[in-house]
Amino acid sequence: MMARDKVVLLLTTPQSYRAEPFLAAAKKLGIDVVLGVDLPEALAQQWGVRLSLNFSQPETAVAHILDFARERPLAAVIPVDDAGAVLAAQASQALGLPHNHVAAAEAARDKFKMRQMLAAAGVNSPPFKRFSLGDPMPEVAQQVLAEIGFPCVVKPLHLNGSRGVMRANSAAELQAAIRRLQAMLPGEGDFLVERYLPGVEVALEAVLADGRLHPLAVFDKPDPLEGPFFEETIYVTPSRLPDAVQQEIVETAAAGAAALGLQLGSVHAELRVNEAGAWIVEVNGRSIGGLCSQTLRFDMGISLEELILRQATGLPVSHLQREQQASGVMMIPIPHGGILRGVNGVAEAQAVPGIDEVTITAPLNNRLVPLPEGESYLGFIFASGATPDAVESALRQAHARLRFEIDEEIRLSVVGYR
Repeated sequence: MMARDKVVLLLTTPQSYRAEPFLAAAKKLGIDVVLGVDLPEALAQQWGVRLSLNFSQPETAVAHILDFARERPLAAVIPVDDAGAVLAAQASQALGLPHNHVAAAEAARDKFKMRQMLAAAGVNSPPFKRFSLGDPMPEVAQQVLAEIGFPCVVKPLHLNGSRGVMRANSAAELQAAIRRLQAMLPGEGDFLVERYLPGVEVALEAVLADGRLHPLAVFDKPDPLEGPFFEETIYVTPSRLPDAVQQEIVETAAAGAAALGLQLGSVHAELRVNEAGAWIVEVNGRSIGGLCSQTLRFDMGISLEELILRQATGLPVSHLQREQQASGVMMIPIPHGGILRGVNGVAEAQAVPGIDEVTITAPLNNRLVPLPEGESYLGFIFASGATPDAVESALRQAHARLRFEIDEEIRLSVVGYR
């Protein structure tokens, strides 16, 4: 166990769902943690945040972390989600703590760098090309047709959670997707176009220790993710795919992590599986997002966050196994944009056999923005059961009982008098 005078620094944002589970895990383990929050100092003081950091100014943020560490030595710097991954690597490097190389953390956050490194390592990856929003659309369409083909997928380089990710089946749809992306990205930002990967999509949760990947869970995504947008809904584990296919998923994800240079900590990978094998959609140097980690429990009831903290403080994790009971989560999709006025049927949804919890995270009287522009869900439904089929059925039954009152937005225009 680490010395009692050392603390773990968790890097997070005000919008993240992930901080609370980490804090609960730290309390259970008796580990002292401090939140480093991407927040202006004035707001941090109002909110009682001990360490405010500007993630967009990494040199200054690292300097603040070093100043803090002189008073309270740090055992580890852990990003709780994508936003802090690169800063965690930079700060750990400056502090001499075990860490992923900064270049590896950057590649896991940049879809173009990721594709370049996967292709260079020979890991299954679709043809791709980088463009700028300032490029003439007819020329982009011609190059896509010649070098990538249709259907294709348009992706911003840095947005998370399927934001801005759109399928295009033709030149006209490609141009429409780019115009939509232009409204989301500032200036003449770059974006990626890659060949659409057919097949079923899965997710892999794992940890890396000395460059070796230890799989924790393979999640099925039973709802087809075929576009035009790619909103994730249901995750169920254990996977119902054949053992040989699951092994190929693990091996491909391990090759992907190695191609990026990731060596340590959490890995969350998204893959497509078809007759040609397993293909990397993304490999991220962080744990599963949202509240979805609640689906994972390991030996002695250890949570995913406990496992991550154990690894960061020098405790072994490779022998830990996921509990045998099947489990799953539904990220409740936003049916359409508008103002959320009410949520009904929560008690009925929670009464469905197999449902563990229904959590509505969207606040009332606030604007809902669906994908591809949006970045959140209405909430989460959690289930467990004897089999993955039973878990999936419970999630769908519970969702069917929920009713959301969403008012269409009224856009007012002001007309001046002459």
